Amino acid sequence: MDPGSLTRIDETCWQIEPRGRMRVPALIFADRELLSAMDEKVREQLCNVACLPGIVEAAYAMPDAHWGYGFPIGGVAAFDPEAGGVVSAGGVGFDISCGVRTMLTGLRRAEVEPIGDRLADALFRAIPAGLGRRGEIRLSDAELEAMLAGGAAWAVARGWGLAEDLERIEEGGRAEGADPGAVSPRARERQRAEMGTLGSGNHYLELQEVAEIHDPVIARGYGLASGELLVTIHCGSRGLGHQIGTEYLREMVIAAGGAGIELPDRELACAPIRSPVGRRYLGAMRAAINCALANRQIIGHLARRVFARFFPGNPLRLLYDVSHNTCKEERHRVGDRCLDLFVHRKGATRALPPGDPALPEPLRPYGQPVLIGGSMGTGSWILAGTRPDGPRAFASAVHGAGRAMSRHQAKKRWRGEEIVARLAERGVLVRSVSMRGVAEEAPGAYKDIDAVVDAAHRAGLARKVARLRPLIVIKG
Repeated sequence: MDPGSLTRIDETCWQIEPRGRMRVPALIFADRELLSAMDEKVREQLCNVACLPGIVEAAYAMPDAHWGYGFPIGGVAAFDPEAGGVVSAGGVGFDISCGVRTMLTGLRRAEVEPIGDRLADALFRAIPAGLGRRGEIRLSDAELEAMLAGGAAWAVARGWGLAEDLERIEEGGRAEGADPGAVSPRARERQRAEMGTLGSGNHYLELQEVAEIHDPVIARGYGLASGELLVTIHCGSRGLGHQIGTEYLREMVIAAGGAGIELPDRELACAPIRSPVGRRYLGAMRAAINCALANRQIIGHLARRVFARFFPGNPLRLLYDVSHNTCKEERHRVGDRCLDLFVHRKGATRALPPGDPALPEPLRPYGQPVLIGGSMGTGSWILAGTRPDGPRAFASAVHGAGRAMSRHQAKKRWRGEEIVARLAERGVLVRSVSMRGVAEEAPGAYKDIDAVVDAAHRAGLARKVARLRPLIVIKG
């Protein structure tokens, strides 16, 4: 993308002025180098989002933004239901509530390295990973219904995890307003045997070392210390979320036409928030959020069991669990008014500032942990929600490195076996069912995670706290 074709607001914020059918400006958070590397499709998609009815303030793109379905991945937009605002399945994404969970181990590298291969093998056996992989859990119709309504709280009640975990999960581990009845039989069937599984693509479980501390005060508040190890889980709602997205996109194409909405792109199919289709989608999407929260809760429990065998008496403690790919009803100040808005975050993470009442008391003084997954082998980050001049982009931040090339391009350029061998030389152990999948997720297929995080930090989207280095990677 040519930076010269945008209006530069400051060193990390660029504006596309409203033109044509755009109702609001489009804003991209990035430094010049990241912006130059973004494909033009990000601009096109962001401008299309700015045309949707009821959009408020601006259409935003995070520093990790790249082309997606309808919305760019890394796209944020909020809609006012009182002004004809819409909800778009393409603005949430197919992997609804894909997110990141980080757990503190209290261990150090020297304690793990002697048994690293055995620990990696044990985690790989305990946590099914890969396309269509199924776990040991089989849910009855009644349990499926309860899971879709109960989220992580349902999982804890059935013995997968600890009650105190719920305090460290967005929404207390359960999305209010879920409507299991709005989830189709096909979507339910796809999930019946997939609870407690990682899936494929960029989903993973990693053992990571805290390599650098950038904010010692917040790090202490989060329980982070240099050299200590963390377990991070990245996954979502599996087949259920994908099926919900697929089905409601078809319905929304018809609903948009019926509401007189002229779509700038068919992939931006949407429905008025207050319409029957809009309400049913929100109910189904919230059920998928609960599915993802329950799934990560179960995987966290399975990881705890493995670590308990190797390190008895050293339980894993949950730092935080945060989702991206959601649409949440939130109250935000816009100008001199406070509005109840529906905030779409596709490939973007909520980043609540210090003092926000939605945060649990131990974390409230420091701001929300913003868990940033990097590419395999290149490191990840923990940031914190911040309030330099007030939350930007409706308190949203980046969610990862963002792809620099397609999976098809990555497969043509790299071989999975070579990547695994190269990472092993650097002390990173990889376990995966698919060498093709490893090639698709090659570190070089992603943007520079440090550059993305630096841009987010300088833009005031979130504050750097700690950089993480991978030691063990479990992938599909």
